[in-house]
Formats: sequence, C-alpha cells, structure tokens
Amino acid sequence: MSTVPAPPDPTQPVETPFADAASPFKRTAAEIPVPIYNMPAPPRPAAPVASTWVTYRSQINFGLAMVAFLMILVGCSMVIEANPRADWTLYVALLPVVPGMLALVIFVRALMRLDDVQSRIQLYAIGLALGASALTTFGYGFFEEVGMPHLPPATVLPVVAVFWGLGTAFFTWRYRRS
Repeated sequence: MSTVPAPPDPTQPVETPFADAASPFKRTAAEIPVPIYNMPAPPRPAAPVASTWVTYRSQINFGLAMVAFLMILVGCSMVIEANPRADWTLYVALLPVVPGMLALVIFVRALMRLDDVQSRIQLYAIGLALGASALTTFGYGFFEEVGMPHLPPATVLPVVAVFWGLGTAFFTWRYRRS
C-alpha cells in the first residue's frame, strides 16, 4: 500500500484551504450583520451623584466663616462696650480679623477653582465693580461738599458688592448671548 496521495482529477477545480475566505464574491458568514443605524443606542452610564458638600463646599465654608466673623464681631463689640478703659481692648478688637482672613482664603481658593470662562467673567465683573464704585464714591464725595449727608467709609464695601453682582450678571448674560 502506498502513502502517496492520488493525483487530483484534472476536470475538477483545485481546492485550497483558504481560497473562499478572501473571495469577494462568496458569502462566508451565514448571518447578515445589523446596520449601525438600526441598532439601539448604547445604554448611558448612570451619572454619579454628587453630594451637597462636594457641590457647595466653597459656599458652605464661606458661610461658616462669615457666621464665625459675625459672632466674634458681636461678642467683641459687647466686651469692648463693657470695658471701654481696659488696656486689652485693642487686642479684642483685632479678633474678628481671624475669621475674616479665613473667609478671604476660602474666597480666593474658590476663584482659583473656576474654569477659564467663569474666571474671565469674574475678572470683568471685579474690574467693573472697582471702576463703578470708585466713580460712585468719588462722585458722592463731591456731592457731600454741596450739602449731601456724610456716609461712613463702611458703605464702600456694600457698593462694591452690588456692582460686582451686577457685573457678574451682566457679563454672564453677555457670554451666553454670544
């Protein structure tokens, strides 16, 4: 018995193992794939739930610093009124500066965490507040010379805050409009 294979039949085509796989004319898969436009959308991953602390951390910290500032301010003013002649009243009067500095640090850190657009809006708003409050306070100073009532210097900060809020609202509206 011979181990040599029989010669192929010359009337039949030659079959190679991979002849059909590369043929563009023969279908190699039994199923037709579903077109992409008929497929359902992939499921969306669930959005992570952000806690109130994570979302409003800066506002909560700033609010707590302001509450501490007001509590210490009221306490210090009561102590100073009760002991007007004491030598240590200067040190007691400086105590509200500590939570005020803490509030300032929290505020600056919150500004540093803003993205580019928000920081540009805040820069424009602070610039507008600085210029508008300077014009308002200097203009009112001239009005005081002609008889308007005198306002204490503590009214400057609320004027700056009002102009800053108006500037933030205006520049946010202007950015969203464009």
